[in-house]
Amino acid sequence: MSRIANAPIEIPQGVDVNIGDAQVSVKGPKGTLELNMHPAVRFALEDGKCAVQWSDAKHVAMAGTFRALLNNMVTGVSEGFEKRLLLQGVGYRAQAQGQKLNLQLGFSHEINYEVPEGISVETPSQTEIIVKGCDKQRVGQVASEIRAFRPPEPYKGKGVRYADERIVRKEAKKA
Repeated sequence: MSRIANAPIEIPQGVDVNIGDAQVSVKGPKGTLELNMHPAVRFALEDGKCAVQWSDAKHVAMAGTFRALLNNMVTGVSEGFEKRLLLQGVGYRAQAQGQKLNLQLGFSHEINYEVPEGISVETPSQTEIIVKGCDKQRVGQVASEIRAFRPPEPYKGKGVRYADERIVRKEAKKA
């Protein structure tokens, strides 16, 4: 059994955690996030640390989940999260224009992706995309949606992939 719920969460300087009856809000330099709590899980704030409390043994898993969610919120508003995507293929390009991402991925048309509120997209080069934000789930979702336009194919590895993703290549047919 995991003991993650027992570990307290360190609250860094400049991060404000407000615990209500059914909601927790975390405010920091990168933004503000809110979380609706499960009725069996409570948070206690003391001495710059936040501890998780639960009502009975069957809610330990829920307590661990909410502890991880609150920890991600604290990390997000203080440091932020980012995902890097790489484009591999001849003529594959990306260009960020404000809250729009213009992608050329080998189709007959360009793809204009509307970036959601609270997420920023940067393109340091034409073949690299950096998705940044304070909400870990939304950053991962946006990166996944961009990757879904042209996932990497197994023969040449062409497509949009995560920077740390390893593509298992297949061998071509023998004549």
